[in-house]
Amino acid sequence: MKRLLDSLKKIVGADAIITAASELMVYECDGFTIDKNRPDVVVFPTTTEQVSKIVEACNYFEVPFLPRGAGTSLAGGCLPVGGGVVISLARMKKIFDVDYRNRCALIEAGVVNLWLTNHLKPQGYHFAPDPSSQGACTIGGNVATNSGGPHTLKYGVTVNHIMGIELVLPDGEVIHTGGPLEDNPGYDLTGVIVGSEGTFGVAVKSWVRITRNPDTYRTMLGVFNSVDDATNTISEIIGAGIVPAALEMLDQMILGALEDAFHFGFPLDAGAILIMEVDGLEAGINTEAERITEIALKHGAREVRKADTEAKRTLLWKARKQAFGAVGRLAPSFCTQDGVVPRSKLPHILREIQRIGLKYDLKICNVFHAGDGNIHPILLFDERFPDQVTRVLAASGEILDECIRVGGSVTGEHGIGVEKINFMSKLFTPDDLAMMIRLRNAFNPTNNCSPHKMLPTAGACIEASKAGRMAAM
Repeated sequence: MKRLLDSLKKIVGADAIITAASELMVYECDGFTIDKNRPDVVVFPTTTEQVSKIVEACNYFEVPFLPRGAGTSLAGGCLPVGGGVVISLARMKKIFDVDYRNRCALIEAGVVNLWLTNHLKPQGYHFAPDPSSQGACTIGGNVATNSGGPHTLKYGVTVNHIMGIELVLPDGEVIHTGGPLEDNPGYDLTGVIVGSEGTFGVAVKSWVRITRNPDTYRTMLGVFNSVDDATNTISEIIGAGIVPAALEMLDQMILGALEDAFHFGFPLDAGAILIMEVDGLEAGINTEAERITEIALKHGAREVRKADTEAKRTLLWKARKQAFGAVGRLAPSFCTQDGVVPRSKLPHILREIQRIGLKYDLKICNVFHAGDGNIHPILLFDERFPDQVTRVLAASGEILDECIRVGGSVTGEHGIGVEKINFMSKLFTPDDLAMMIRLRNAFNPTNNCSPHKMLPTAGACIEASKAGRMAAM
């Protein structure tokens, strides 16, 4: 390690390296705080060339490494499982070029998602993927996990907005995929890299698609007595052929925390609320908004409020985007799950979540992207008590198992990371997993880059780990 440190100092300088134990604690986990492991060193490159040399040095000394953005991952994607080197891209935050005529921009991986939208705003554009952590998460992290967000119901997830990538391969070679064109010949390597969770290399730059701001919005708040009424409304809105910009649901438990934080005027006796938004041309948008209101009232909405000013709309979305921060008012620790179910199964899965919470004596609140069936049950606990951690993990497993059982998946946007490796063999056949391993090995043959992520490793990498098999018994 001393020889590696000497090499790293020559590459980036001593002031761009962290080795003190007290400082390394910041990097021992990401937003998934249940699993922790401290890296041996954190290094802060500022150029692609530096990243390439860091990777070459790690390979020479046979030390594992992994890229990290803002650390907002909620599945342990930034966890340094075996220690080694964390390559932080936080100082690579340049917006190099914005081509409004061709609606694209070239940016570095450390650019915060909201910074890009704010940079584009004066010209009437934005970056469409808008995770709840938009004010902190980086574009590089969005690329790694194929992040979603409230408005991706209409506009698509990150992969739909990445046109090309500059990637440092796990051996240090720098390659380019795609670019500032609408379509490129050959295999879609950019689409393969997005969502690979840092296991294919270090994505240092991206060509991103930028989106013109819509002419106008209509944002509504539907108030329901029950979760079932709210979820049935969602299904009928989509079934009616309407594609809202966003459909977000919040249950009663989270409403109290949000009202304490933002004083929006949320009805605390409601079983659930829906944030419903349509956008587009002024002509016709009122018709869509009125149709959505009719559907909500048909399914038992007590009222449908309109955010009739930009200030009200901004406050409403601020409350939604910062909902996870408000959870700190409910418990000292929380674990946010990320499953997907068919929209028609939302009433069922929410009833199951309530049942599982009672079974394990846990409080679980819900705030999620209801329009595409992407649920985010938030399990409340205190990590200082091991028995509570055990119950949270068991309850999380049952929720995700039920998502699979009804035809869904165990992740919509958070990724697999280390948290959900044991579910991969439940979702995919051994042949499927073997092909995924072959693909990863084409980029990362030694598995020195982001090891122990995404894919199970026992039984020639195509079977669930021992822990996963035990959990399934």
